[in-house]
Amino acid sequence: MRIELLYFEDCPSYRALLPELHALLKREGIDDEIEMRSVETLDAAEEEHFLGSPTLRINGEDIDPDAAPRTDFGMKCRLYRSEEGTFAIPPEWWIVDALRRSNQEGKDE
Repeated sequence: MRIELLYFEDCPSYRALLPELHALLKREGIDDEIEMRSVETLDAAEEEHFLGSPTLRINGEDIDPDAAPRTDFGMKCRLYRSEEGTFAIPPEWWIVDALRRSNQEGKDE
């Protein structure tokens, strides 16, 4: 499983997500390392389809269920909107769903 955390240094939200992500991976029994990827320019943001910091991808898929059609790439702190409200980091259940979906897909292959 490939777990990528895309961020830019001027946005503190990725630092808030990182310890929660490590704890969540441990609870889910996943030993994979988190690949930290710094996005440093607008060109890189567009090339990476970077929707803001932090962006979490599991096997190349953004964990946000509504991310696929979006094109608002850029150097910004990302906000995650769900039924619970708007937050600087993604809801834990989105991450859990993405991890479990990825695990299931890996078993199906």
